[in-house]
Amino acid sequence: MVGRAFYVWLPNCSWSTPCLLQTTHPCAARIIAHLPADGKLPRDELPTCATCANIQPMLESRRICDYENSSYRDDFWQDQGREYEDLAERTALRRLLPVPGRRLLDIGAGFGRLSEFYASYDEVVLLDYSRSLLREAQKRLGRDGRVRYVAADLYAMPFAKGAFDTTIMVRVIHHVEDVPALLEQVARVLCHSGSYVLEFASKRHLKSILRYLFRRQEWNPFDQAPYEFVEMNFNFHPSWMRARLLGAGFHVKRQLTVSHFRLAPLKRLVSARILAAFDSVFQPTGDWWQLTPSVFVLCTAGNSNGAPFSHHLFACPVCSATQLDESHEAIACTNCGRRWPIDDGIYDFKTPLAA
Repeated sequence: MVGRAFYVWLPNCSWSTPCLLQTTHPCAARIIAHLPADGKLPRDELPTCATCANIQPMLESRRICDYENSSYRDDFWQDQGREYEDLAERTALRRLLPVPGRRLLDIGAGFGRLSEFYASYDEVVLLDYSRSLLREAQKRLGRDGRVRYVAADLYAMPFAKGAFDTTIMVRVIHHVEDVPALLEQVARVLCHSGSYVLEFASKRHLKSILRYLFRRQEWNPFDQAPYEFVEMNFNFHPSWMRARLLGAGFHVKRQLTVSHFRLAPLKRLVSARILAAFDSVFQPTGDWWQLTPSVFVLCTAGNSNGAPFSHHLFACPVCSATQLDESHEAIACTNCGRRWPIDDGIYDFKTPLAA
């Protein structure tokens, strides 16, 4: 399912930058009232207020991939012939993930497939847009006080600057329409010298190159622009992704190529463990070339990027304040007054409670 989130950039506003249109900010409320069906508002029709007298808005409509109430685990992983890919990806994570650590963020954690990597961290946060998948993760992992489950928009992560020393994001960014905006959020919540392990789907792999050369596909695997092969499923050129990471202030430390043998006939003939073992041998070649459908990248926050590690975990996704009061049923911002529900252990920052 694809949803939409609207944002407006209010550069002189004291509330936040950007402001979520779902807030009660006067400008945001008036923009919503004037918003046409296509989501586009001419610049000369945008309202202003005292704190935004010199407003220069940039209205954006971002599609969001929502797995709410889906059977993702059963439909995609459980007995679906992806045992080899699962094993190969775990091998790559073991090579790249720094352990031990203080606080780990798993972005797009879903039902907690990668939970075996959580044990070496003092605190773990599972972030996903889908509440139902987080509920599955909670049933699998339990209510350990060191693990938190957070439903939120990844374009407005409800975390303090420098809240994490490690973040991982596997099989998620191919559902992200605005990669630079996402990477900006990751850089914000990652502390100085923190580690970011990213997996992305590559468009430049041997199968796509051969299909293109033999005119079996129209799209060009050498073109650096992201390719949306079905709605909200993007493949990326490795050079394009590297440029976006550098632009967000990350240093690329290592690259691993993964799923070298993702061919259905081969997977039927050879066991998943044997294929994963061979894949492990070739993964380090990713530092030289990337010709596989999956690429893992280890990045660190640059010298001029990343705040010191913050003992605060949450921050208001609207005003960025870290002074939050938490009760059994809600978490409230003492600065702007917004409150978000806590539903049986799941922090829901998608929609604030009514005032």
